[in-house]
Amino acid sequence: MALRKAGVEATIYEAYDTTADGIGGGISIAPNGLDALGAIDADEPVRAIGTPLYGNVITNAQNVKVAELALPEELPPLHFVWRTDLYRTLHDQSRERGITTHRNKKFLTAEESPTHITAHFADGSTAQADILIGADGIRSTVRTLINAENPPPHYAGLLGFAAPLADTRTPPTGGKLHITHGKRASFGYLSQEDRSGGWFANLPHPEHLTLQEVRKTTPQEWLRTLRAAYTDDDSPAVAMLDLTDPDQLLMTGPLELTPPTPTWHRGRIVLVGDSLHATSPTSGQGASLALESAVQLARCLRDHPYPEAFAAYEALRRPRVEEIIEQTDQANQTKARPEARKTDPRHHSATWHLHHHIDWNSPT
Repeated sequence: MALRKAGVEATIYEAYDTTADGIGGGISIAPNGLDALGAIDADEPVRAIGTPLYGNVITNAQNVKVAELALPEELPPLHFVWRTDLYRTLHDQSRERGITTHRNKKFLTAEESPTHITAHFADGSTAQADILIGADGIRSTVRTLINAENPPPHYAGLLGFAAPLADTRTPPTGGKLHITHGKRASFGYLSQEDRSGGWFANLPHPEHLTLQEVRKTTPQEWLRTLRAAYTDDDSPAVAMLDLTDPDQLLMTGPLELTPPTPTWHRGRIVLVGDSLHATSPTSGQGASLALESAVQLARCLRDHPYPEAFAAYEALRRPRVEEIIEQTDQANQTKARPEARKTDPRHHSATWHLHHHIDWNSPT
């Protein structure tokens, strides 16, 4: 959508043969992410599906408040959305704006010529364009095509789980996300005025399991494992787990992030989103940073030929995303170590990254 607004004709080649409805857990769209959507006139549909959040309340295993993060008054609230709702909203916006999506196009490789680039897909088909933008996720094939030395994702030592609840049986949280750093694991929850809401869990796990491996264990067994992790904590965790329908348990898999990527672009190829700078859910910035980068790349392509555009894009984005990834890695280490969870709430105090505005009309 950002490329379309910049006057660039773009076609999406999607690896999967189905839509992503019903996949994924909860996502916070931060003020900077909403700002990026606003630059391409797409923020209001996302606000409409979200629940406003005004900060976090952090407690320890004894239910003692150790930190509270309130958004600065000049910023709009975060919006909590379920990933499936966000996907459907942006998918519909894309379709309404006339953007074409081809499905079942798993990318294999690409060949460049002086005049164009040709993408090759697993079904034997090809596609030609002036440039190729790799938005193929945390295990990006395009990232390794650009530079085989670009690093793979880094496991943060945590597995993610979440579930919606029609009735949390918990007092409303007043528009704030409540997070308990327990003796063995962290737990977060949200309860709205009608008591509906949901929870998420970050479970330390020494072995790096893939999402497919996580799903080999039944939801019932994972719920038992989670109950055991929180049984000694003074928090709503066990009660909410007891209310959870196993069929509603969302296994979001390993929490991972991408270490700094040495090579962002090569020739006619460039990276964007999780293929370039995936952060784990701990940051609350994964979706927002991806939205920012998509809009900034479009602005650069609007203003420059592609070689200069790619260089300008990297200069705009690299310092910001690498600092956020570094802070997220520190926060994950704190979550994964029980002794650190007792004493170090510092990673909840910074809000500098939320103050980020994209002026669509300014030159890059």
